[in-house]
Amino acid sequence: MSKTDQLSAQVLEIDCASEVEKITQGIRNILRQDIRKRGLVIAISGGVDSAVCAALCVKAVGVKKVFGLLLPERDSASISTLRGKQLADQLGIDYAVQDIAPTLEAIGCYRERDEAIRRVIPEYAETWKNKIVIAGGLEGAVNHFNLIVQLPNGEQKEAELRINEYLQIVASTNYKQRIRKTVEYYHADRLNYAVIGTPNRLEYDQGFFVKNGDGSADIKPIAHLYKTQVYSLAKYFQLPEEICTAKPSTDTYSLSQGQDEFYFGLTYDKMDLALWAYNNNISEKELANCLEVDNSVAELIYKDIEAKRRTTRHLHLPALLIENFQLP
Repeated sequence: MSKTDQLSAQVLEIDCASEVEKITQGIRNILRQDIRKRGLVIAISGGVDSAVCAALCVKAVGVKKVFGLLLPERDSASISTLRGKQLADQLGIDYAVQDIAPTLEAIGCYRERDEAIRRVIPEYAETWKNKIVIAGGLEGAVNHFNLIVQLPNGEQKEAELRINEYLQIVASTNYKQRIRKTVEYYHADRLNYAVIGTPNRLEYDQGFFVKNGDGSADIKPIAHLYKTQVYSLAKYFQLPEEICTAKPSTDTYSLSQGQDEFYFGLTYDKMDLALWAYNNNISEKELANCLEVDNSVAELIYKDIEAKRRTTRHLHLPALLIENFQLP
């Protein structure tokens, strides 16, 4: 049977036991042979990716050699910390909770973000909730971003973001990931542990991470796994039901924000199939049939995958050395 005959959710099914054995053996080998560290530090967000990574760490090196971090800030959903504690308690690992909001306040994260928002919506007050949503790419237009703010009475206002304001808001919120990673490496240094990165294949492939923020790590155990497969491992490990069924969220902006509305444009299950199909040279027509969309939409999905790879390529690059380039 050809690959095009198989394009359904079944293509993402995995043998969880074999996958866990492969990943945990890989973690042990990297620790012993490559980076020579005594254990693992992992930031736990309350989401499925970090939860599965934490479970894999415990399976790989034992409960006493894994240290968890819960790093909330002003815009974090309270449920994230509750789920993180629930997970850490179930796994039995030591962990610390550190509110990074004072640090973010001190370096201007919230102030710089709010200044950019007010240039778009002048009446915006810092007590209002906010988020950014993506638009355009899957409708045949160039991707752009809209700002949504919510008044205390629940009313929402939406406006298209100009490039300067978009960049400033994103740069400001990127402080969050970079400060978290700084805290992770502090604990890694004091314990002589390695830092675990938690991106899944969708995030890693499509550049949905912050360079020197959540994109920085010593080991990335699930970067080869599609999100659907990560959920399968969560159920295999019998992690808390709230985590196994939680919808992917950025947990970065004060308004609830799914990863699909901020970056991917599709829900994770459809995006998984689209990326798998693209990686396996499946035609736009077959993808359209599988997702029950027009061929033109499938073509736009493939173009969007290509565009994200192209525009985020620099995120994957190490620092480039001049001596490696020949001058004309």
